[in-house]
Amino acid sequence: MTPGVSTACLYPMETERALETLLRLGYRRFEVFLNAMEELSPPFLRGLGERARAYGASFVSVHPFTSAAESTLLFGDYPRRTREGFDFYRRYLAAAAQLGARWVVIHGQPQGHGALSDEGYWRRFGELYQLGKEEGAFPAQENVRQHRSARPEFIAGMARYLGEDCAFVLDVKQCRMAGARVEDMVGAMGPRLVHVHLSDAAPGRPCLLPGAGEEDLPGLLALLGRAGFAGTLVTEVYRRNFGGEEELAASLEFTKNAVRAAFS
Repeated sequence: MTPGVSTACLYPMETERALETLLRLGYRRFEVFLNAMEELSPPFLRGLGERARAYGASFVSVHPFTSAAESTLLFGDYPRRTREGFDFYRRYLAAAAQLGARWVVIHGQPQGHGALSDEGYWRRFGELYQLGKEEGAFPAQENVRQHRSARPEFIAGMARYLGEDCAFVLDVKQCRMAGARVEDMVGAMGPRLVHVHLSDAAPGRPCLLPGAGEEDLPGLLALLGRAGFAGTLVTEVYRRNFGGEEELAASLEFTKNAVRAAFS
């Protein structure tokens, strides 16, 4: 497992500045949260790639700024809009591929929205996954509170229905806030767990930098290891969840040491 970070941790700092800051703090594996249409353009992405390569860094995933609109763009009941939504998300897949990243994080549809059955949702996601085969980067369903994907049984059903034509992002803070056991979510995702959003927590504070709370990171690493996960542990918190940037550097060292201790 490799420690990484999302540029979202420094939002609303501009994406390229956030990347540069995190590179200087020692991070070398990244999720890029794209925040504007301009940031989907090949020249902008080329600039991000050049910054990363200058430090010997690389990218694992892209996070769309349109996550909140996926209910209607990708999983709605108006075919013309769905077609346009798929065309738009093809751009995210292409952006990820240009950066050398493999995954585009999908939130999907809130609970109680839309007319799709669970099977209809899974089928729609499978169609999006087929676009990934054309572009060279793939959608990955994240567990998100108050969404269909908050329930381990929904994720397990999706894994059974789609087989190898799906992928999953485990977000541990979303498990906490949804009241789902991480163990159950990891089990539901099974071998299609490809990406982890890492955070820590303390009583009344469900989203902190790794090392700033009381969660059992060694236990989580052991759980992920038993599940066969060997990817990137991307720290993803909100800017309000920490003080100075030096806390990000300290968190990176904490995570590195935890991974080293767990697998040495």
